[in-house]
Amino acid sequence: MILDLKTWIFVCAALLVAAGCATPPPPVVPPAPKSYVVLMDNQDGTVGQLSVSSTGGEILLNKSHSGVDLDGTGTTPYTVDESRINRDFAEAFSAQPPLPVSFVLHYNIGDTVLTVESQAMIPAILEAAKNRPAPDVSVIGHTDTMGTVEANEILGLQRAKSVAEIIKNAGLNVHDLTISSHGEKNLMVITLDNTPEPKNRRVEITIR
Repeated sequence: MILDLKTWIFVCAALLVAAGCATPPPPVVPPAPKSYVVLMDNQDGTVGQLSVSSTGGEILLNKSHSGVDLDGTGTTPYTVDESRINRDFAEAFSAQPPLPVSFVLHYNIGDTVLTVESQAMIPAILEAAKNRPAPDVSVIGHTDTMGTVEANEILGLQRAKSVAEIIKNAGLNVHDLTISSHGEKNLMVITLDNTPEPKNRRVEITIR
């Protein structure tokens, strides 16, 4: 069959209209990721517990990296691998302020002289404070139960002030430096009165 020019034009036009009227397939939209909660290690490596309520009841998370969906359908905890945690919570991790760090320095009996081991910790303390733009530093002095309560209150404060002086002399941009003494209160090792206990002769430093 031979078509004349008008017929060819009509056929071509009809094909173009048909093609233009065809409905394109909808784009494939990936399902939204599920919201979930995951239990992480504490800073010291310990793991706590987290109870999650859902339509299926209470779900207890008590293992590191255990997670459960928050859409109400999750009933069994599952393990969340490190790569998924880093991907899903990258923004939260980047916005998280540095966690507080604590140090304990110990002293020779009855004075403000640090033990050799504690003297060696000073650079690490200064470095921890230096890594924060404007740290808050708390310094609390303690004693053992040798001597009177009043004398130990003074000795604890002297120890705290000696550590604070080290921090000040390091030229750090400290936002707030709090100095206090607990004397022979709040013993690390509970003892009787007039008992020399090395672990109680200490200064506790917290950097936030």
